[in-house]
Order: sequence, then structure tokens, then C-alpha cells
Amino acid sequence: MFAQSTIFLFILLLLGFIAKNQAIMIAVYILLGIKLFQIEDKVLPYLQAKGISLGVIVITIAVLAPIASGEIGFKELLESIKSYYAWICLAAGMFIAYVARDGLSLLASDPHLTTALVIGTIIGVVVLNGVAVGPLIGAGIAYLLIKAADFFLQFFA
Repeated sequence: MFAQSTIFLFILLLLGFIAKNQAIMIAVYILLGIKLFQIEDKVLPYLQAKGISLGVIVITIAVLAPIASGEIGFKELLESIKSYYAWICLAAGMFIAYVARDGLSLLASDPHLTTALVIGTIIGVVVLNGVAVGPLIGAGIAYLLIKAADFFLQFFA
């Protein structure tokens, strides 16, 4: 009949539909297509190894597209630095990039945690009307919380 992984993907598809999360639904469609055409032995190891890097590249292209189109230039950059909002955004961007780096190392050292991150993201999207921003940021925040918990547990042990 259906493999456990296929049933899991259909559950994720249903949750994505309920949450109206297009990213999850498209990802599941693609993965189901890979399984349907029986090319998972060739494609999934590559996606597992390089997928996050490819995703970061696509996101970076999307962020830089307004610069490439001329929509954002030096004039807009100079205007933005006059606002303290811009300085807060600059600091937040730097912090998230730093946190995501630690998330990458956490996922590399404990890949089973990805399941918990995915389920947490889905619950956040479905129950809290959140936005799935990606496993790296979630893993980075988890890394910080794990380090804080370890510190306090060692302190009180």
C-alpha cells in the first residue's frame, strides 16, 4: 500500500492546505512527484545535502532583485539610514544571520531535530496563523535556547 513516508507527506499536505501555506503544499507536491516517478534514490540525497544552500541562494536572489532592477539604489540606502527603524532592521538582520549559522551547525550535528522543527513550524502556521520562515532560523533560535537551558541546568546541577 502506501509507505509511512508517503502517508506522512499526505498529512503534511493536508495541514498545509488547512493552514493555506503554499510553500508547504508545493514542497510536498514536489516530494510526492519525486516518489511517484521513483527517483527518490537519486534526487533526495542531493536535496538533503544541497537543498538548504540552494534555498539560501534563491532567497538571496529574491532579496537582491530590487537592487538589480534599480528599484533600490544608493539614494534609497542613504535615505533609509536616517531612520532608526533602518538601524534596528540592520541589527536584526545581522543577529538572524548569526543565529541561522548556529542553526545550520545544529541541524548538521543532530538532523533528527529537523522533524521537531518542521512539526513546530506547521503547528505555528496552522494554530497561530504564523509564517513558515525556514528551518535555519528556527534551528538557530533552538540552538540559543538549548545552550541557555544547558547553562542553567549545569548551574543548578
